Amino acid sequence: MEALLEVSNISVSFGGIKPVDQFELHLQAGELVGLIGPNGAGKTTIFNLLTGVYTPSEGYIKLDGKTISNLKSYQIVQQGIARTFQNIRLFKSMSVIENVKVAFNNRLSYTLPDRLFNTPKYKAQEEWLHNEAMELLKIFDLQDDANEISMNLPYGKQRKLEIARALAVNPKLLLLDEPAAGMNPQETVELMNTIKLIRDKFNITILLIEHDMQLVMSICERLVVIEYGKIIAKGTPDEIKHNERVIAAYLGE
Repeated sequence: MEALLEVSNISVSFGGIKPVDQFELHLQAGELVGLIGPNGAGKTTIFNLLTGVYTPSEGYIKLDGKTISNLKSYQIVQQGIARTFQNIRLFKSMSVIENVKVAFNNRLSYTLPDRLFNTPKYKAQEEWLHNEAMELLKIFDLQDDANEISMNLPYGKQRKLEIARALAVNPKLLLLDEPAAGMNPQETVELMNTIKLIRDKFNITILLIEHDMQLVMSICERLVVIEYGKIIAKGTPDEIKHNERVIAAYLGE
């Protein structure tokens, strides 16, 4: 069975330093996989390589059998990869629903004249857009905050909004970069349930970076562990939990 995502021995160098060195990964459609390791291990750099922020100096990346290693970030989004960030990147002065609507842009086909003259095509697509955005907000229990300015949301809700916006581009693969960062225990439990829900509801593949081991061990089907840009272990959560090298490098006794 062909992998949805095939990452073959990618590396990248910055001034002689290799934050990612011969990294490889295969994800099947519908998998929920965790990428873990110490701070500075190269996890976010891998996300940047997958999303076109950086170009690999070695190796290649394929999505659905198509090489995407040399595409620009917006082209990779169009191919079906969306992401969130360690530091939340919302349009802070825009409303909650506007943050979601903006991600639907490439799925609308009306023209500027349609908008200027308020044509039936424009009205129909705007109605569709509003309904789709509200449906996404309902999944994250944000529907009552639809008209709130996004920067006024509590931290946990801002995290949820960023994930909702990523889903609005209709991705095949969703990359979540420390989605539980800054959340309290209750918010983390809600997030765990939401991640499982969106994987099942949208039939989406998820690759997750996270330091909250309870979350990672609870929802991920398998884990990839890196240190200094190299893979040191792969396996199920139970296998990783008892891997002596991972314990020494990251988990601790």
